[in-house]
Amino acid sequence: MIALLLALQVVAPAAPAAADTIPRVTLAEALERATQFDPDYVAALGLVDNAEWGRRNAILAFVIPSLTLNTSYTESSSPSFNFGTGGFSKQFVQANALAEYELFGGGRRIFELQRAKADLEGARAGEVQARFLAALATERAFYDVLGTRELLATSLARTRRAEEQLTTARARVLSGAAVQSDSLTLRLELARAQVDELRQAAALEVARLELGRRIGLPGPAEAEPLADEPTQLPITLEEAVALALEQGPDYQVARASERAAAADLRAQRTAYLPQIFLTGQTAAYDTRFWPEATSRSQFTITATLPVWDLGRRELAVSQARVRRDVSRAIRSDLELAARRDVAQAYKAFEVGVASAEVAREAVDVAQENYRVQDARYRAGASTILDLLEAQVSLSDAESGLVQARYAALLARAGLEVIIGRRLTP
Repeated sequence: MIALLLALQVVAPAAPAAADTIPRVTLAEALERATQFDPDYVAALGLVDNAEWGRRNAILAFVIPSLTLNTSYTESSSPSFNFGTGGFSKQFVQANALAEYELFGGGRRIFELQRAKADLEGARAGEVQARFLAALATERAFYDVLGTRELLATSLARTRRAEEQLTTARARVLSGAAVQSDSLTLRLELARAQVDELRQAAALEVARLELGRRIGLPGPAEAEPLADEPTQLPITLEEAVALALEQGPDYQVARASERAAAADLRAQRTAYLPQIFLTGQTAAYDTRFWPEATSRSQFTITATLPVWDLGRRELAVSQARVRRDVSRAIRSDLELAARRDVAQAYKAFEVGVASAEVAREAVDVAQENYRVQDARYRAGASTILDLLEAQVSLSDAESGLVQARYAALLARAGLEVIIGRRLTP
């Protein structure tokens, strides 16, 4: 048993990385850099670009006909009649231009434009959503560095107190005022404190690497301490609910998806209506480029009425209707859950702030209790178990304060994701 305690005692905590050699960033700098390297945000930007081109295509279809140009060159092993020259030749050159414009399609292009606009609105809302989610992940990494660093400081204080207690216990054992078990018990407490110090140092190193990854660094990054920590939110719960329904990215994406699905359903239904196309074509024929021997031009108006396509239209309409109904249900469910989601984040912040206040008082009480128990033990009026209980209570209180403070900050960041608005400058 004594050998085990001695082995634990000599466990030396790894020296933390020198903070002055690590790049330091403020929270604002981290948030600004994070979106440049977040894959989901980059993908969201790409979707906005794609949706913008989809809207442009839908608009251009109203005013510009489709145009196709093609040419061909053929060389035969023996002469044959050439339509362009009216004689026989081995070379045949043809150039053709075809333009087509839809005069009537049952309103399909209008509905496709509506769908493209809704897709663009949804993509833009998705970009905002991805930006706030990237900010939430970055804040979590940033606060993890700050919190773990404070927890490491708590572990170092615990180790220092354990070393002081062990020195006192050894002196009391040598003087006969305490038994050998006091010294052994404090050796075990010192070993536990050192192991906890190792754990927190390792966690801090990982947290710094995660923060560095979030802001595009190949190595660790250090977080600058916050200037202040908010104790209240700048908006009320009712205002937060109204903001979420009005501009919350989740709700905007859901509403845009419903509008896009409804427009797609209307577009699919136009397949039951006739379509009228105006087509213009010109062609030139010769034995060489550019063909000039003979040219022909023609204009055609074509009307088609689909009668039966083996049920493909019915299947497409049914699938579009299902997508519309599902999108509507998702939007309705999100709006019904808005108050709950906002209240959950809002109250989590308030609970975190209140818990931090209680934790500060708990630290004060634990510090005083430890001071008293330490003095009593040195005077021989208290047992080693009372002193260790005070030591553990102080460490737990200090850790609880750190966790409560950063839980409130993360709750605020979660609320910002829901309402789509920063609550701090």
